[in-house]
Amino acid sequence: MDATSRELVARLQDLLTGVRLLKQRRADDRPAVPPGLVGLLRHIDGDGVTGCHARDLAERSRLDPSTVSRAVAALVADGLVDRRADPQDRRASHLTITQAGRAAMTEAYDWYGGVLSRALADWTPGEVAALSTALARLTRDLEVALTRHDNLEDAR
Repeated sequence: MDATSRELVARLQDLLTGVRLLKQRRADDRPAVPPGLVGLLRHIDGDGVTGCHARDLAERSRLDPSTVSRAVAALVADGLVDRRADPQDRRASHLTITQAGRAAMTEAYDWYGGVLSRALADWTPGEVAALSTALARLTRDLEVALTRHDNLEDAR
């Protein structure tokens, strides 16, 4: 591994530490909705689509179906998600965000947005846009690289 790659790995580790600390602070300040479950609410909401099936949620979130099942059970128990049998396939559950879930998601994004606004207060709009673009590309390219790696492993 060259020096540039080592530096990037170190910066990514620092970023992950920062994200962990951010999520911990959120959990301390607003313990009603665990931070990991806020992201699932966003995935249930999808691209403005009204809800989703649990299997779609596992796909969208890139989580194991058993993990998603436990998380959905917690969201349902907290009144943040409604789970109903799908009329076309009674074995499948259709998940939708409740009003309380939507309010929790809005509050969470407002909280995160406030922290990011303070953190990026000295950044120019162009720098913020460049970071957003670079993170989107990195996320996409990591997924592609991991998929290729998995395919190579499967071929062996």
